[in-house]
Amino acid sequence: MRIVIGLGNPGLEHQGTRHNAGFEVLDRLARRYSDTPGGCAKSRFAGLLVDATIGSERVVLLKPTTFMNLSGSSVLEAIRFHKFDIERDMMVITDDFSLPCGAIRIKPQGSDGGHNGLADITRRLGSDRWPRLRVGIGAPGRISTESYVLGSFTSEQRLEMEPALDEATDAVACWATDGLEAAMNRFNRRGAGAEAPGG
Repeated sequence: MRIVIGLGNPGLEHQGTRHNAGFEVLDRLARRYSDTPGGCAKSRFAGLLVDATIGSERVVLLKPTTFMNLSGSSVLEAIRFHKFDIERDMMVITDDFSLPCGAIRIKPQGSDGGHNGLADITRRLGSDRWPRLRVGIGAPGRISTESYVLGSFTSEQRLEMEPALDEATDAVACWATDGLEAAMNRFNRRGAGAEAPGG
């Protein structure tokens, strides 16, 4: 059994924003692999949870309903309840402005790169040794990072993001069934581009 966590902010006002790329991938996973018709979610672990099956693997899909900077409380609750091994059984999906828009990259561990959601998960779990799939949203440019990540994708960016979100969904499915190394070998070969130090 495994757990996949998509990061984002709750509320209609945050739907479609760059910071909610993790939510969008999780929604795709739920539609594709949910054990219940329509991917109906239940409230658990300070989040919305969907039971899914990917291949022969049972997978818990978790969308924290805390705000981004408190994501770790939801993750910790689910990890403790199911006694998951975070290095083997957990995958976190997050946006990343150090990657070009539409690029994806899987890493087995690493720093939070200034991402408040990743930072809170690391703090709560006491370790950064857990896999994460980063979805590139492009660099902020001249506006503040906060304004950029909380803003909506431009129409041009959305055209780049749609196939990337589908590819990220495929990458998570590959990780669940074939493992981390297989997913990294298959999905990190293209589109990752340059990234900022520590990202």
